[in-house]
Amino acid sequence: MKKLISVLLMLLCFVAVKAQNGASVEMADKMRSEGKIYVVIGTIVIVFAGITIYLFSIDRRLRKIEKEK
Repeated sequence: MKKLISVLLMLLCFVAVKAQNGASVEMADKMRSEGKIYVVIGTIVIVFAGITIYLFSIDRRLRKIEKEK
């Protein structure tokens, strides 16, 4: 199962890289020049970290419940 998930993630990464034909993205250039891109990246990191922590806490609770039964 882990191998399947890792292969799918690698394929998705490849598709994302292939989709970028070297074209310049005006919005990203403007946000980068104004320094707002760091706010966007920071927000994405915070949301991802929150979801990850939440999932690990649920996993820990489920393990505890499974051991009790």
